[in-house]
Amino acid sequence: MPNWRELKRFCDNDGWECYKVTDHYFYRKRLPNGDILFTKISMGSGEIHKNLWQKIRNRQLHVTQEYFNSKI
Repeated sequence: MPNWRELKRFCDNDGWECYKVTDHYFYRKRLPNGDILFTKISMGSGEIHKNLWQKIRNRQLHVTQEYFNSKI
């Protein structure tokens, strides 16, 4: 499973915009069809638990594991 730093690196490398920083990083990405994706990233460095990672990858990032791995 990836860690929070890898998720932030993915967003930075994949063209996501960091639009707010508090105790988390808040990212968004506008898709060509006009949809906007959002995700929130912890400032921690630990590993993302399997179930949470699957939800983030599928519901927020809308990418495959292979695509994610290619961007980190």
